[in-house]
Amino acid sequence: MSTEKNIQTVKDFFAAIGSGDRKALLALVAEDIEWIIPGKDWPLAGTHRGHAGLANLLETASKSIETSTEPREFVAQGDRVLVVGFANGKIKATNKTFEDDWVFAITVRDGRLTNIREYVDTQALAGAAQMGASGAAQMDASRPA
Repeated sequence: MSTEKNIQTVKDFFAAIGSGDRKALLALVAEDIEWIIPGKDWPLAGTHRGHAGLANLLETASKSIETSTEPREFVAQGDRVLVVGFANGKIKATNKTFEDDWVFAITVRDGRLTNIREYVDTQALAGAAQMGASGAAQMDASRPA
C-alpha cells in the first residue's frame, strides 16, 4: 500500500479509538496485532497480542484512565507510520491529572495495523498514578520504564 493509504489507515484507527467504535477498530488491526506499551507497575504496560489482547487493553484502559488523545503529526516511510501526539487525562484511582507527549511507531501491512509500539511519558503517568505512602497503588517513579 502507499504511504498515504497507510497514514489514512492509522488516522482511521485513532478515530475509531476516539469514538469507541470497537467494530471499526478490530477491522483496522490484524488478527495477530502486537501492541507494546513500555513500563512497569502500570496497568497498561506490557505486550498485548491479538484481538483478545487488544480488547483486554481497551477494557483495562477504560477502567483506569480518562484521556483525550490528539495525534498531531503523521510521518510515513514504507509500511511504518510514526504518529506524534499529545494526551491529557486523569488516573481514576488517584483522581490526579497528567499531560503526556507521545510517539506511536505503527506498522501497517495489507491495510491493517500489525504492530504498535508506544513511546510515552512514563514519568508523567507514574506521577499521576502514585498515591500517598498509604495508598495501595503506589508506583515507583524512579524505576526506568
